Amino acid sequence: MDTPEQPQIYLVTPPAFDPDPFAETLARVLDGAEIACLRLDMAGRDEDKLSRAADTLREVAHARDVALVITDHLLLAERLGLDGVHLSDAARSVRKARKALGPDAIVGSFCGASRHDGMTAGEAGADYVSFGPVGATALEDGQRAAPELFQWWSEVIEVPVVAEGALTLDEIRTLAPMTDFFGIGEEIWTRDDPLAALQELIAACTPA
Repeated sequence: MDTPEQPQIYLVTPPAFDPDPFAETLARVLDGAEIACLRLDMAGRDEDKLSRAADTLREVAHARDVALVITDHLLLAERLGLDGVHLSDAARSVRKARKALGPDAIVGSFCGASRHDGMTAGEAGADYVSFGPVGATALEDGQRAAPELFQWWSEVIEVPVVAEGALTLDEIRTLAPMTDFFGIGEEIWTRDDPLAALQELIAACTPA
C-alpha cells in the first residue's frame, strides 16, 4: 500500500453479512470510489462462512485491482489466495505472518492507541500500522487514538498509518493531514446508500 499525499480509503467489511447480496453492494462502492484495499473483517470462526465470503469478495475486489486482506486468519489468507492479513494483536504476530506469507504479501497491524506497539510492529516488518478507535465508542475500554498520536507518527515514522474506528466528518477533517489511510466500515454499511455515505467522507479528506 503506497503512501499518498491525500489519505486513501481502506474499506472494512461489516462483521456479519450474506456474501452474495453484499458483493453487489461492494461492487457498486468499488466502482464509485477509489479504494486502496479491502479488509474481510467478519466476526466468528466458522471456516466455511469465512472461506465463502473470502472467495466471493476476492472475485469482486481483484476484478477491480483492489487488494483483499483478512483479519487474523493467516492460513485462510494463504489458502484462498488473498493479498495478506490484518493482525489484531498489535505487534505479536507480524514476524510470523511475514515469514509465512512472504515479502510480497500485505501484513498490517492494529495497535489500538499504543505508540510503542506501533513502533514494534513497524520494526517487525508491518506494511502499515492501524490506530483506533478514533471516535467515541462504548466498546472495550473506551480508549481512543488521539490526533496527537497521528501527528507524531506522521512526523517521525515512515511506516504508513491507518486511522479507523467510529470516524466522523470532523475527525476525518482533523486527521486528513496526518494519516495515510482511513479505515472505513460501519460508518457506511449502516447507511441506506453506502456509496453516497463514503463519498461524503472522502470529500472531507480534501482540503477546502
